[in-house]
Formats: sequence, C-alpha cells, structure tokens
Amino acid sequence: MTYASRLLSSAALAIVLAGGAAQAADLTYAISAPVTAVDPHYQNATPNNAALSNIFEALTVIGPDGMVEPSLAKEWRLVDDVTWEFDLVDAKFHDGTPMTAADVEFSLKRPATITNSPSAFTIYTRPIKETQVVDDHKIRIVTNFPYPQFLRDLSRVAVVKKAVVEGAGTPDFNSGKVAIGTGPYKYTGYTPDDQLNMTQFDGYWGAKPAWDNVRIRFITDDGARSAALLSGSVDAIENVPTNDLERFKTNADLVFESAKSMRVVFLFVDSGRDQPPSVMGNDGKPLATNPLKDVRVRQAINYAINRDAIRDRLMSGLAWPTNNIVFDGGEGNIPALDTVTFDANKAKALLAEAGYPDGFQITLATPNNRLINDEQVAQGVAQMLTRIGIKTQVDAMPFTMVNTRGNGGEFAMSMMAWGNTADAAGGIRAMIACKNKDKGMGPVNWGNYCNPTLDEVTMKAMSTMDEAGRKSLMAEAAQIVHDDMAIVPLYWQGSTWAARKGIDILPRADEQTKPSSFSPKM
Repeated sequence: MTYASRLLSSAALAIVLAGGAAQAADLTYAISAPVTAVDPHYQNATPNNAALSNIFEALTVIGPDGMVEPSLAKEWRLVDDVTWEFDLVDAKFHDGTPMTAADVEFSLKRPATITNSPSAFTIYTRPIKETQVVDDHKIRIVTNFPYPQFLRDLSRVAVVKKAVVEGAGTPDFNSGKVAIGTGPYKYTGYTPDDQLNMTQFDGYWGAKPAWDNVRIRFITDDGARSAALLSGSVDAIENVPTNDLERFKTNADLVFESAKSMRVVFLFVDSGRDQPPSVMGNDGKPLATNPLKDVRVRQAINYAINRDAIRDRLMSGLAWPTNNIVFDGGEGNIPALDTVTFDANKAKALLAEAGYPDGFQITLATPNNRLINDEQVAQGVAQMLTRIGIKTQVDAMPFTMVNTRGNGGEFAMSMMAWGNTADAAGGIRAMIACKNKDKGMGPVNWGNYCNPTLDEVTMKAMSTMDEAGRKSLMAEAAQIVHDDMAIVPLYWQGSTWAARKGIDILPRADEQTKPSSFSPKM
C-alpha cells in the first residue's frame, strides 16, 4: 500500500451542505504543541514531523497502524546485506520540476549539516556509509552494517530540492523561500507559535487529497483549544482535555475518537554526572555523591509511583501503565513489564539500603503544553516521591523551553515522552545509549546514562537480519533498560481527537495528527 492510496479520492473533495450546494473543502485544525520550524531536518519532534510530512515526503512512510509503507520509493530490494536499492516514483516538486535520485542523496546528507538542531535527525542517517545515484529514478544506499530497521528510519528523513536548499538555512524554509517539497500540499505561510498554512498541490504524484486548503493552528492551552472547536473557529482538535472528554463524547454536534498511542511517557533521571543540578540534601546543600547513580534509588523512584492512580485520577483512563519501552507487538516488547508494582514501603526500604533513609531533595522539570495533563501528572509524581522521602518540586515550562534547557544539561530529573517505540533500538540509541556523536548515539540522553553492555547488545540487534535473532536481542536490550532502570517509564499515553459533525476521524497509533487524519463524511 502506498501513502497516496490511503488518501481520499476526488469524490470526497466537497462537503454537501443542507441546501445541497457544494463548497470547497477547507480544513482548520488545532494541535497542542507548536511547529518550531518549516525546515523538515531541523528538529525531530512529533508536531514538526506530522505537519511537515504534508509538504515534504520521505522514501517510506509510517501508516496509521505504525507499519512501514512505500512513499517516494515505490519499491526496494536488498542487493546484499548492506546495500539497498530503491525505485522512485515519478514525483514533481511544488515548482513543477521533477524529483530525482540526486535530490534524495542530498537530503540524506543534509541532517549532518544542521549544527543547531535541538533533536537531530542524524540518528537516522548515521548508519549510511555511502549513496549511489544509479539514474534519475533509482538510488542505492549502502549502510555501515546490516540494518533491518533502515526502512523505518528512512520514513523520518524528508526529501528536499537540492537546487534551492543547497546553501540555504532554516530561516529560508520558515519564510517559504525554499519550502518546496513533493507532498500533497504546498506551503502558503508560517507564523511561529501561531499557525502553518498550506494549499493542495495540483501536480501531486499520488491521489488527490481531501482538502483544498489546510490551516494548522498551534493552540497549546487546553481550554482555548476546546473553546476553538466549540466556537467553530477550528474544525478539529487533537489532545482533547481530559475534563472535556465526557461532554465532547455526548455532544451531538461533535465526533470523538481515542486510541492507545505508541508514545511512552517517562522520567529521565541523571545517573551520569557526579553533581547534577537541583539534587540536594535535606539541608539544602549539594550532596557529596549523586544518589541517582545508585540503581536502588532509581528502582525506589519506580516503586513509589502509583500509575493506576495517575490513570484514574489525572488522565481519565487515557494512560496505560507500563515499564516497557517498546509498544505492543514491537521488537523487544516484554508483556510482563506492562504489569507495574506500586509499593511505597519497598521504595523506602530501597532508599534506606542505598544510604538515604531520610531521602533528599530534587526538582522535576516538565513541559506544560506538550503531553496530556503533563503538569498535573508531574505534580502527582512529585507528591508520590515526596511521600517516600524524595522531596520533589516541579518546574513546569513550555515544550520549547524544556527542549532548550534539557539539551543544555540543566535537569537532574525531567518528565518527557518518546514516540518511536516500534522496537527497542529506536528509543535506546536516541535517549539511553552512551553519548557518542560520531555514531549518532544518545543525542537526547538527558539522563547521561551509559552502559556499554546495553550499547553492544543494541548495536548487535540493529545489525541482525534474522528476524527471530533480532527480536531476541531487542528483548534482551529492553530487559537491561528495565533492570538498570535507565529511565523510568510511566505509561503509554492515549491519543484523542474531536471534530465537528460531518468529519470522520482516522486515529493513528503514532499520535501524528495530519490533514489525512480527517475526512469529509460521505
């Protein structure tokens, strides 16, 4: 199945109103976190990836069920264990010029040139040893080692037009000067922290999309997002606030959908540095040693958190407690880790055994506009940790600020989330592996965790072409993460959407909200 085949046919391009007249099908929807740039290689973040995938496409695409599907590459084959050959579709850029293999080659090399990325795409391009342009519609890519996850990685790297992007920077994308892709929609405007606008591309290589014009508004405040839908200023929203769930479900003028997502919410705990910020004794002075370096302390944190209470009292059921880092059925998923024990007494005993019977003080950083009820959940976690002796304060801030400060090493503990959970390697190499810029490992490892054994098992799993052997190694890596409590997984976040009556919603396990997530009801 191709991406284009999943889009609606031209028969769905008009909404028939009560009077029988047809109007252009324009869509305005609101997302809960801003698109930080129009440059598709600038920041590897879900809001950016979801919105920009409508303007820029990749060789492959992840479908609503989380599986890899063809996109700009219509077919591929393994020439040998490290050589992939891709046949490209006959696509055109928005300026009418043909996309070629040279554009693909340039696009795969470009992420390494982005020096100021808050979350780099190089974790997906590092495995590439060389590219070989065979002809305009065929390219070969040689990896450094056998790499079965390569097709999934390629879905993350957008293809841009070499002739206009070469020498350009992120501001040139934001202004629209070089925002030229092959997607079903063309860039028409971008206002940071406000909105991204696009219009249907008549020369699109695939099936015609459902909407003529699309406006994506960035409404981070939950109440304002709900009000926008109820007032009619937007047609649909993602991340319905939990206190609006029941009234939205029963509102005859709205439609509602929800789904368990692939996004795991977790805590980074700094086990690498000797004296991370905000970790202090009960006297307010820095401790001689970092308690988070002791696995017993990290395990105590895990036992102290009542995930069922978070699900029921703070998330209205839109949380699935877990200690997993791999989504259901993924390579490395360990079903037993979805049963998580809450035991405050055991947590206190572990703290005492580690030498902290009276606990210590720490600050928990969290976004307040990125995840469902993120600040409330962080406050709940802080109270639970305080009850076992880890006196925790919460520092809540917008998602963009969390990214900047987290990448700057300002946090000893932070609540974040990760959506690339189809296999153990995806999360490990990005946020748990020992930091190694040359290998593209640990670019967002805010916990400064480092376990060479884990890295070795992960790298071996990533290069094992045999499916059974690879799954076994992925599970081994995931088990190491759990046993050493490298991060503290909390729950799988639920995804929710609501729209006005007359619009159908297609839920996605990957949490991405796109124009194709909504369609005019036939």
